[in-house]
Amino acid sequence: MEANLYCEFRFVKRDNEKICMENGILSGKIMEKTPSQVRKNFVFELLRPEMLALREKLLERSWSIVEAPYMVFKASSEKVSVAAYESGKLVVQGANAQDFVEFILEPEILKEKAFEGAMERNIETPAPFSPHAGMDESGKGDFFGPLVVACVFVADEESARKLAEIGVRDSKLIKNDKMILRIASEIRKIVNGKFSVVAIGPEAYNNFYAKIQSLNRLLAWGHARALENLLEKAPECTAALADKFGDESLIRNALLKAGRSIRLDQRTKAESDIAVGAASILARAEFVRRMTELGEKHGVLLPKGAGEQVDRVAAQLALTGGATLLRQVAKMHFRNSFKALGLPMPEKTPWHKPS
Repeated sequence: MEANLYCEFRFVKRDNEKICMENGILSGKIMEKTPSQVRKNFVFELLRPEMLALREKLLERSWSIVEAPYMVFKASSEKVSVAAYESGKLVVQGANAQDFVEFILEPEILKEKAFEGAMERNIETPAPFSPHAGMDESGKGDFFGPLVVACVFVADEESARKLAEIGVRDSKLIKNDKMILRIASEIRKIVNGKFSVVAIGPEAYNNFYAKIQSLNRLLAWGHARALENLLEKAPECTAALADKFGDESLIRNALLKAGRSIRLDQRTKAESDIAVGAASILARAEFVRRMTELGEKHGVLLPKGAGEQVDRVAAQLALTGGATLLRQVAKMHFRNSFKALGLPMPEKTPWHKPS
């Protein structure tokens, strides 16, 4: 049987059961835990006040507390360590991690939140790790700005662990641009420069789309170029994973000789993979950077997405410079451009399930 190729951190919800404390002992039926039942890795999402309250509780218990980059604090005691990240993530690890969660974190910090079935995210033992690249894009659903595709090679389990520790996950789950840029900077260091970013600016995007009339083919071209560029930096890479966005043959057909020599997998929700998550963040960071530059160049703050605020700014730009100006900052096949230019809306193409 083929080994599982990718290292995935799967998150599960804890059973919605009440935990009561009576003189420091769990009430109700006490069950003996076997070694296989004892969890050694936990991840929680906490508010900053909760983290600070936890820090005080641990100081009262004479835990060792230290400061660390990108952390509110890092603490350790016998057979358990706690890392509270500025991103809001709390990581608990060690042989006594489960006791810490049950006897300190849940009753003293989470309180009703835990009792009402709040999300406790437990990192299970990861599948065997194999070096691989991950690919993802940003800007696909944004009227303004470029389309960006990034590819990241994660060479070993240590790198995967470090990426997880700095908060790597799907960039769509990180709403703060400053945090995106900060994490992206750390990713570049951890992977030792073994990444590539392909940015297709609005004018090139519009020219490309006018020729092929297919966003999926454009995405495939971007993914293929990002992977080919990465392989020049990481020729040892033999496998890659991409988030599935269309017919799986699209990326394969767009690859050149080097890209066709490696194993390429595509699946939905691939952002759960650490390499794809890292690529997602690098792509978003480049998108944010280029959006800022584009706005500054034209003296306007360009909003993300394709909603009403986007329509208002698009109308202002169309009034100033017409379609010529819009082509320099936006993706013209979006319906926003037709609204801004006062053109009749094109008919929506009916969707047909691929045969």
